[in-house]
Amino acid sequence: MEDKVASIYKDGTYAAANPGCGEENTAWKAGQVFRMITKAGIKPQTICEIGCGSGGILVELQRHLPAVQFTGVEPMPEAYQNCSAKTRDGITFLHRTADELTETYDLVLLLDVFEHVEDFMGFLRSLRRLGRQFIFHIPLDMTAQMVLRDEPIMRVRKSVGHLHYFSKNTALATLRDTGFEVEEWFYSDLRGNAYAPLKTRLLRWPRRILMSLAPDFAVRLLGGTPLTVLARPV
Repeated sequence: MEDKVASIYKDGTYAAANPGCGEENTAWKAGQVFRMITKAGIKPQTICEIGCGSGGILVELQRHLPAVQFTGVEPMPEAYQNCSAKTRDGITFLHRTADELTETYDLVLLLDVFEHVEDFMGFLRSLRRLGRQFIFHIPLDMTAQMVLRDEPIMRVRKSVGHLHYFSKNTALATLRDTGFEVEEWFYSDLRGNAYAPLKTRLLRWPRRILMSLAPDFAVRLLGGTPLTVLARPV
């Protein structure tokens, strides 16, 4: 199959800009996943994370779900070196791409992943065979203030490799258009998010007040709040 891993993840560019491979936010992201699992009442026995980075999310999830068998898949050499050191009973890490997987899992996690992939719709379609249900965590970069300022969009493109930018509605439409049925969604709770830039932190209280009154409008206007989605292949 065609190699869908962009060169910045193979030549050390991304690793140089993000040496922690996402470790600083593992507890926060694991919290969003566990919140969705609890909200939806699902009881997976096997969970696979595609693009698992440092592997810390699976370590955190194992504390909540000790009976689950976890698999982390990571094609980037530097990230795999980090996550493979976290191998333990119940958690296995594989140095490969999603195309190379042959197993089917009860639950597949894609947490801040498909916005990095050039052919993101083809990538999503190719993943449907891997899971019975999926949890996606999707940054919502397409907001009024980010478009007006422009610099934040270019910053996430340069620093973390976002190639595509979503609003809530375009993110959910993308999943439906690639063969997923959306079952549940919520805006991620920003408490515990370690890498919010200063301007995002300064807007914390205005955002919280507006979110309590009109959440969709608050996210479209101010952004800073990702989307957590539970879906299943149609």
